[in-house]
Amino acid sequence: MKKTLLLVGIFVLSFTAMQAQRFALVDIEYILQQIPTYESATEQLNQSSKQWEKEIEALTTEAQTLYKNYQTEMVFLSDEMKVKREEAIIAKEKEAMDLKKKYFGAEGELFKKKESLLKPIQDEIYNAVKEISENKNIQLILDRASGNNIIFASPTIDISDEVLQRMGYVR
Repeated sequence: MKKTLLLVGIFVLSFTAMQAQRFALVDIEYILQQIPTYESATEQLNQSSKQWEKEIEALTTEAQTLYKNYQTEMVFLSDEMKVKREEAIIAKEKEAMDLKKKYFGAEGELFKKKESLLKPIQDEIYNAVKEISENKNIQLILDRASGNNIIFASPTIDISDEVLQRMGYVR
């Protein structure tokens, strides 16, 4: 009798604990699309990226031109001149690679610019989500945009519009 009562008590407590857990979804992509500063930051990043790609492409084209000229003139050049031309070609290619690394490397200009433009927006979203979760006693909030394993979710647990409201973007 005691065992049965104990098992029923454990079952009731675990069921109650499961019911007390609260979940919510948020769609970060949707939220970002509603924020004008995100759109302008993305445009700024794209413009900088295109400009830097043009600079790199110009250096690469110079290196290719040097190489083509070298190939056509190679039979007329002395060994010493060949070495100088080869070194010039290699230097130009290295310059292009260094510039590419400077702009697009792991700690490059694009990364730094992205960090400075997007981090404040991401922090604002995070703070709004955190505040909502604390106010509503939500233990887990999943990002619908990155949740590849979410097959179905009720729209009633999506707090994306509430996050936008909390951030001052009335929907």
